Amino acid sequence: MTVRTATTQWQGDLQTGSGVATLDSSGSGSFPVTFPARTGEPEGHTSPEELIAAAHSACFSMALSGGLTRAGTPPTALTVRAEVELGRDEVGLAIVAVRLSVEGTVPGATQESFAEAAAAAKAGCPVSKALAGVADISVTATLR
Repeated sequence: MTVRTATTQWQGDLQTGSGVATLDSSGSGSFPVTFPARTGEPEGHTSPEELIAAAHSACFSMALSGGLTRAGTPPTALTVRAEVELGRDEVGLAIVAVRLSVEGTVPGATQESFAEAAAAAKAGCPVSKALAGVADISVTATLR
């Protein structure tokens, strides 16, 4: 089993306070967060949704690369973009959609086999599984 950790130190109230999210396991960075940046313009701050987008794009890239390699068509390049949409549900703020898009250079793959591999990667990626409560998770795959 592998465990990764992050810590956020928060100061102040929701609207005027701020925090710093630190990637503890890797020590690879600390990122300022504020609530106004979460629901408005980032202005140099990140948000939980942006961090989820980063995690999902990285996880999906790995899952797709693995699936394509197992199928005998290893990619030479993948570019994955994840958009995480914050909206509202009946309880309050909620992630309402995640849109993945991938462009790939995959010798030997067809558009159909690439799209099938992308769909399988979306279903099998651990971050996709963790986000299973999001009703709208889509993937668009374009072979270069």
